[in-house]
Amino acid sequence: MTTTEIKSTISDQNSGAVIENEGLSDNQIEINGSQWLEVATFMKEDPNLSFDQLECITGIDTGDGGSLQSRYNLHSMEHRHKVEIVINHDRKKPIVPSIEQVWRIGDWFERETYDMFGIEYEGHRDLRRILCPDDWEGWPLRKDYEGQDSYHGIVVPKIKEEDGWE
Repeated sequence: MTTTEIKSTISDQNSGAVIENEGLSDNQIEINGSQWLEVATFMKEDPNLSFDQLECITGIDTGDGGSLQSRYNLHSMEHRHKVEIVINHDRKKPIVPSIEQVWRIGDWFERETYDMFGIEYEGHRDLRRILCPDDWEGWPLRKDYEGQDSYHGIVVPKIKEEDGWE
């Protein structure tokens, strides 16, 4: 099934879920974040789509005060087709429904994206930091992130010189 056919199948089942975006590549589909849980469940359970494998979730900061994005790489083992789902978030309040109960591996992926970008996955059963300490300030992979000077009295290095960290 082509991405165009996948997009059409999703649109037929979930009115208003697909956002037309000419800036995306051929294997990407933008989805309305408020409908993501319903669309994700449909994509997994529909026999014609059968997206049984969530390969990755990652965050993207589009920069210059623009949106944050969640991106989901999905694959169907049965039909051997794949797609990347793109969801744009308001930078000030990035929230999207969690899919960790649809694809269980989403648990770790959502936690990592939350930890690095501050994107909240609403309904996640255990959304907490996974890479940074619980009391770390900010979201390290956002382009506007300003690193801490110290953490519990330990200087946080900023620049790596040829002879080591400065």
